[in-house]
Amino acid sequence: MSDTLPAAILDALRRMSLPVSDGATGERLTGGVSSDIWRVDLPSGSVCVKRALSKLRVAANWEAPVERNRFEARWMRHANTAVPGSAPLLIGVDETAGALAMQFLPANRYPLWKTLLRDGYADPAFAAHVAQALVGIHATTAADPTVASAFPTDGIFYDIRLEPYLVATAHAHPDLAQKLHDLVAATQANKRALVHGDVSPKNILRGPDGPVFLDAECAWWGDPAFDLAFCLNHLLLKCLWTPSATLDFLACFDAMADTYCAGVSWEGPSALETRVAHLLPGLFLARVDGKSPVEYITTERDRDRVRRVAGALLTHPVAALGDIRRAWTKELVG
Repeated sequence: MSDTLPAAILDALRRMSLPVSDGATGERLTGGVSSDIWRVDLPSGSVCVKRALSKLRVAANWEAPVERNRFEARWMRHANTAVPGSAPLLIGVDETAGALAMQFLPANRYPLWKTLLRDGYADPAFAAHVAQALVGIHATTAADPTVASAFPTDGIFYDIRLEPYLVATAHAHPDLAQKLHDLVAATQANKRALVHGDVSPKNILRGPDGPVFLDAECAWWGDPAFDLAFCLNHLLLKCLWTPSATLDFLACFDAMADTYCAGVSWEGPSALETRVAHLLPGLFLARVDGKSPVEYITTERDRDRVRRVAGALLTHPVAALGDIRRAWTKELVG
């Protein structure tokens, strides 16, 4: 179904010098909490247009600067240079409205990884491919520290990631607050590569030639450990959404962790793995008690399972990702 485009989207397209008429139509796309997203039908074909929102669509009061859209566009360019095809082709940017236009990727050829996981289709080979692309982007940008100057986004990353996830969770768990604040400080201190900031299955398409990453609104020159921890976290949580595929989710976890760590070239892989293993329990807990809880954990029993494992791992940190997977497996079968 096609709808008339909002004036803000029309104006943005015109400022991008894209051919659009007053009666142009499109379809509002669902799935995001931070942007207004449309498929727009132009004479040359369909494009996807994103306009950043200043207040995110979540229950908590969560605001973020719309200038993040500019840095998402920059991330897309750098990602496609590092790993061609790892992001949609960027078509235009309108910094006035905080909007960008990019290649439209139809769902019949580019299914969403989150949807596949929900349906129990958890393929370790694809998880490894995601890790390979992600570590390729990190390695290429880490080798060129001049990229850092294009991403002066410490404040945005704090506002969109560190505060709503780790700091907000510290308020909910005073007994773990110091551990969570220490994770914030450690993440801020390890600035090594270009970080996506939202490497979640909801932002990854399974394309015919490999994974395509979407929604790099949190793009930041910072700690690549955050990207790996953020995605591995989702693979653990999916065990509560589709329990029948638990073993496959855990196999994806192992494939992703092993493939990524094997590709780390800018520092010792064990040092990075330790930071990921320390950070992951904080993100795990944040997805039930932070500002952006996952929508599919709906019972207090399951929330408590996450709290038990995360609390134990925050209190007694481990250095190996395999230890985290084993702790979660023990909870699931206990």
